[in-house]
Amino acid sequence: MTAPTIDRATFEALKETTGAEFVLELVDTFLEEAPAMLGDLRDALAARDADRFRRAAHSLKSNSNTFGALTLGAMARELELSGISKASEKGGQPLDALAQEYSRVAAALTELQHE
Repeated sequence: MTAPTIDRATFEALKETTGAEFVLELVDTFLEEAPAMLGDLRDALAARDADRFRRAAHSLKSNSNTFGALTLGAMARELELSGISKASEKGGQPLDALAQEYSRVAAALTELQHE
């Protein structure tokens, strides 16, 4: 059994803490900014810029975990900790997997916005 795309308890706790309307704004911002973070990861990998790679992975990890996108957060954390060398060794495959998981997260968050 696979983990849910969005941990509902985390998402609901965020709504209780910040308010449903604010969460909708946060989701919109995440959906706008996350593709740029994924692009930063790819650009940093191509440029062999380890610091930029780590920062982009860290930002994506933090933002993902905020919404309960725990699998995406864990994948970004792995990239943050293992650094650019591991992603490079694997020919960028971890970034492809990350982008696929982001697509699942984006679809799930969009669905949650309309509930």
